[in-house]
Amino acid sequence: MNRSRSLSFFHLPLCFTWAILAVVFLMSEGCRPDPVVNKPNPPGTTALEIDIPPFFPPLDIPPDNPMTVEGVELGRLLFWEKGLSADSSMSCGSCHLPSFSFADPNPVSTGVTGAQGQRNAMALINMGWVQHLFWDGRAATLEEQILEPIPHPEEMNLPWSEATARLDADEGYAARFTMAFGSAEITPDEVAKAIAQFLRTMVSSNSKFDLWRRGQATFTDQEFMGYEIFNREGGDPEMVTGGQFGGDCFHCHGEAGLQFSDYLFHNNGLDSTFSADPGLAGFTGQALDSGRFRTPTLRNVTLTPPYMHDGRFSTLEEVIDHYNSGGHPSSTIDPFMKYNSGGLMLQPQQKEALLAFLMTLTDTVFANNPAFSDPH
Repeated sequence: MNRSRSLSFFHLPLCFTWAILAVVFLMSEGCRPDPVVNKPNPPGTTALEIDIPPFFPPLDIPPDNPMTVEGVELGRLLFWEKGLSADSSMSCGSCHLPSFSFADPNPVSTGVTGAQGQRNAMALINMGWVQHLFWDGRAATLEEQILEPIPHPEEMNLPWSEATARLDADEGYAARFTMAFGSAEITPDEVAKAIAQFLRTMVSSNSKFDLWRRGQATFTDQEFMGYEIFNREGGDPEMVTGGQFGGDCFHCHGEAGLQFSDYLFHNNGLDSTFSADPGLAGFTGQALDSGRFRTPTLRNVTLTPPYMHDGRFSTLEEVIDHYNSGGHPSSTIDPFMKYNSGGLMLQPQQKEALLAFLMTLTDTVFANNPAFSDPH
């Protein structure tokens, strides 16, 4: 190569070099998003630190919604407040029941008008670590997600203007909002922030699996066999490269961070067409997202039937049979559903072991925690 003809950035005259650097700096500054300013706790509030369980990832708290004792207490009251529905008959807790690990035991929820939604209400577990809220990921944060159900016509059906007016007329709430946020003005954003603070305290980390991982419990032979099946590739190794006679569960429900969800979107072979519910595609408008839904956590999965976005499966046995069958092929089926022809071929003993392992993810301490119960 003729080096005398190669022109590098550093061979430019110094004045041109600084000119280019100035342009690049200004362009990069213009492309940066506005910084989020860390909001200090309101005067008089008590900062609340959440204990992060062993092996959990760090918890990212939004800089503009710091955790406080007063905010969490207010959020708990609001979560269970039936006055936030049109006819004062329904609260957030009406569709997120403690006995079902804060999920809805019905395939889809029924709102105050009798209208039914389209999807099953997800369990509220370790929400501080969840990414992409709703089955279709249309909310980026807890605060954003909470703003939707109260005015939604198929849910609580109460305009935000009336909801805040009701709270403002209640002297007890008015005082609590002042304590929590330092302002007498009650806004939808403050309602959402308070409920989000409460939800971030709802941490599940005391299942048998958690105790086993911490060296405080022992798995039975069947439970450990199920754990191994959960974490092995599917397929007969003599027929499929890399096959391990496993359940292929870990790809989407891995134990990394102990959340048992990747919080990403997958088409898990429920249907071949998606006219009834396009899933993520309904939000993004992208055909390649058709039939893709957010992965739910498997924590407390024994307490949260029915299963799937539309509650079509009543039992975990049905869920296991679905994956064992390989599901329904389609143009957007997930690459991890690679056995939709012939299925996983798990035998009855293997399916029973897998179910036994899933039962170790049950945390009754969480479901029965009095700190999460209705305070009214």
